[in-house]
Amino acid sequence: MSSRKQQKEAARARRLALEQQLHAAVARRRRVRRGGAAIAAVFALALAGVLFESGVSNGSRSSALTGPEGVPIASGPVLASPAAPVDGHSVDGISCLAGEQLLFHIHAHLSVFADGAARQIPAGIGIVNPQSTATPGGTFVSGGGCFYWLHTHAADGIIHIESPIRRIYTLGDFFDVWGQPLSSSRVGPLEGRLVAIYNGRPYSGNPRQISLTPHAQIQLEIGTPVVAPVSITFPAGL
Repeated sequence: MSSRKQQKEAARARRLALEQQLHAAVARRRRVRRGGAAIAAVFALALAGVLFESGVSNGSRSSALTGPEGVPIASGPVLASPAAPVDGHSVDGISCLAGEQLLFHIHAHLSVFADGAARQIPAGIGIVNPQSTATPGGTFVSGGGCFYWLHTHAADGIIHIESPIRRIYTLGDFFDVWGQPLSSSRVGPLEGRLVAIYNGRPYSGNPRQISLTPHAQIQLEIGTPVVAPVSITFPAGL
């Protein structure tokens, strides 16, 4: 079987699995309502069910080009400026050091959508005075005054976790380093009802607590239509 056919079949399997999860979530929510369950349970199920209620869009993460890290770059507008604290002070116990730290070195991917349209995660988040290099795939931040342990080199949504200690970092840590708000109703400058998807499945908890695990695929959506889970292939070395 060709690689392209395998990818198509894997994508179809993911879509079918998502549909089954959504139908199950709606059925559970109806049973909860009939039984008068706690508000917290209703909220969790409603959050999972919002994908079904709003209509799942198959809108692909349109990309203008493949970026310098081999990952597609969203063609939409930048979500927010990548500006890091100019003085490089510690954020959530995360320091900004002169060189990149590779004792604990993993990567995760973040996609953000507003009303079904992709927003770009900029290069240079978590890098003070970023020094950019032009490549055929777009800008790549290769240097800077200092690097926070959570940062981005390109506008492809790849979060680099490069730390001198082993620690479970969260999406909240990344947004704090970025200097942007993140909550159940806010993603940077965007406000509204949030749907979070973690590794292809609805995430009903606080989005700030989403763990940045190796090759985690994180999707945040504000508004409708809701886009079906996006998945990238991490190139070798990421």
